[in-house]
Amino acid sequence: MSQLVRKVERPPRLIDEEGRRADGRKVDELRRIKIEVGVLKNADGSCYLEQGRNKIMAAVYGPRELHPRHLAMPDRAILRCRYHMVPFSVLERKSPAPTRREIELSKVIREALEPAIFLEYFPRTTIDVFIEVIQADGGTRCAGITAAAVALADAGIPMRDLVAAIAVGKVEGQLVLDPMDLEDRYGEADMPVAMMPSLGKITLLQADGLMTLEEFEKALELAMRGIKEIYNKQKEALREKYLAIKREVEVT
Repeated sequence: MSQLVRKVERPPRLIDEEGRRADGRKVDELRRIKIEVGVLKNADGSCYLEQGRNKIMAAVYGPRELHPRHLAMPDRAILRCRYHMVPFSVLERKSPAPTRREIELSKVIREALEPAIFLEYFPRTTIDVFIEVIQADGGTRCAGITAAAVALADAGIPMRDLVAAIAVGKVEGQLVLDPMDLEDRYGEADMPVAMMPSLGKITLLQADGLMTLEEFEKALELAMRGIKEIYNKQKEALREKYLAIKREVEVT
């Protein structure tokens, strides 16, 4: 147990004299991101995402018939999202039952994704998105949105654009891109942002903690730069999957 406690203790400085963070990144640097598309055969669309130590699986099912039928909308599909952290995703085992935070983040993620989807194309149906956090290290709502958007595209759901998300934190008075759990817990502010980059439309903007107006504007600019980088990785992962399929077809 003492080893686990030492792992989560706050270091003497979260940002050193050279501007390096506890994990060696610069203040404006993303964690390493890995995206794999189509990893679940039984889902209509799926995505596995690693962002630093975060490991997240997203699966999409639908459009499909909604049960019970009286919940169906006559002019559009219903998007349902379930965000869930598995019990072993954090150092102290959590209950497998849904927590209030997971229920809240399920709603937040759904509202971040809805503007990107042509729900009106599929009346009286549902599109179900499941996000499983296998390992958590801060910023899981944003990583979940990023993975879910790729899974929706993999499922062939018509979309206005992909949605990419990132958070900006304030740590020891400095703005930092993509804060990890240690920075989340000991930082002064946290601002998750999601947007459709090619359309320039923000679909999620939250803020916890205190920032000046100048800091807020700089944080938003920093988030948008990070989102564009993630957006390119999303497109690259989708492109790689379908180029691989094309190569297989050509060989056969």
